Amino acid sequence: MNIIEVNTADKYKKYTDEETFNKIVEYPSISSMWQNCLKEYSDLAAIEDNGSSYTYKDIEKSAAKMRAKILDITKGEKRRIAILAPNSYSFVAGFIAIVTTGCAAIILPAHLDERSVFGCCMKYGAAALLFAKESEEKTSIAASKIQTVLISEEYEAEAEAVEVNPEDECVLMFTSGTTGKSKAAILNNRAVMLGTVNGCYGYKDVFNQRYILVLPLSHVFGLIRNLMTSLYTGSDLLICRDNKNMFRDIAVFKPTILVAVPALVEMSLTLSRQFNKNMLGADMKTIICGAAAVAPYLIKEYDKYGIRVCPGYGLTESANLVSGNPEGLTKSESVGIPYPHQKFQIVDGELWIKGDNMMNGYADDDAENPYEDGWFKTGDLVRFDEDGFLYITGRCKEIIVLSNGENVSPQELEAAFNRLPFIQDSQVYEDVLESGEHILALEVVPRKAELKDIPSDEQEAFIIEELKKVNREALPYQRVSRIIVRDSDFERSPSMKIVRYKKC
Repeated sequence: MNIIEVNTADKYKKYTDEETFNKIVEYPSISSMWQNCLKEYSDLAAIEDNGSSYTYKDIEKSAAKMRAKILDITKGEKRRIAILAPNSYSFVAGFIAIVTTGCAAIILPAHLDERSVFGCCMKYGAAALLFAKESEEKTSIAASKIQTVLISEEYEAEAEAVEVNPEDECVLMFTSGTTGKSKAAILNNRAVMLGTVNGCYGYKDVFNQRYILVLPLSHVFGLIRNLMTSLYTGSDLLICRDNKNMFRDIAVFKPTILVAVPALVEMSLTLSRQFNKNMLGADMKTIICGAAAVAPYLIKEYDKYGIRVCPGYGLTESANLVSGNPEGLTKSESVGIPYPHQKFQIVDGELWIKGDNMMNGYADDDAENPYEDGWFKTGDLVRFDEDGFLYITGRCKEIIVLSNGENVSPQELEAAFNRLPFIQDSQVYEDVLESGEHILALEVVPRKAELKDIPSDEQEAFIIEELKKVNREALPYQRVSRIIVRDSDFERSPSMKIVRYKKC
């Protein structure tokens, strides 16, 4: 396939007004972006956390004290600084402090134990560890080797943000990448800045919104699309400390934008139907949904509530955002239009990317090289349609090779079964019969709300019969030989993706 090069965001112009579109500008670094935020939004509310409200000016005051401490430790050198904090104001202030000194933030997932915290600090060369009070007990081992700094402590000195080069490291984020082995992707300032700006394309109301944060800030989707785009747009972000309280927080805060994974969006819809009210609130207008496949059903059902669901696609290695779909209702199975400053080619069905949003590489010496001739190999099987919309059809590592040599993409088959409105999730996998014969099997999780008019003792038979109809439409070698209707959800990863069964 020929190389596709995307240099501008012009295809997104029609989805908002001209004035708003022209306000979406790129900065060379997060530090320069932050200076503009202080100029434009200084006295506006920026963060709501644990009952307190903080303006952009408040964040800067906290960050200025942290910057002085960091610069004292690093002697002005651009070093790596680890940060350990749950989703909180402390995380926001600490992260802004680190990246506006020209240092790179090693974002440690809040669930790590003290040995893992120490190991990561040593492995990735942290000059210091910034931590929130809630995480203090996990810093004891690291404190024996490097300086540890409590983010909320009132240090006397302050320091201004420094100029940062676009190529300077900005953040190290952990990812399983394309091979499944955990590693740290190094994203420079230009990449993070582009990811932040790309989050502004494809919907009408962009600036001065009300966001709610339910994703972990140690995940690229939460950090860049949720936090950074919120700050960039002068929006107010409510940090939901406990997802069990999400709907209570929504009722009080009245957010306009939700950034979430499909499993959470599905749960919200189920509860909305159960209680016969929109659980996301009357002010909610846009759901940015990613990190896993978004069912067309969700897009259609939320439209009935006046909420637009925008699916997207990205990787940690691409600073989160590769494409976004502003045409969910008409292109419901697509992950959207590519964002600017990227080049694409498809090699043997796999998407390869070059772009200013791509990582510098992995910080792990033993990490598998995902590049070939400068192209990042995503591991995703894709296609483009005639309008330039991107579709994910599977994962290279998940391909099932049958005994007859045919290749089967489970994700492609699952998409067909998931079009049935009463199928919430599915998994196609290779199974082995007692005879030793290898077959394709299917397990599904039904949507109970869509089956309410069918007697409970007849529901399973109905589901299986409808699945068989879909199955018969597949090519002979793609057809499943066993169908199982589950009464519980699949096991899921921390990012809410379905954990796939191991290959036979």
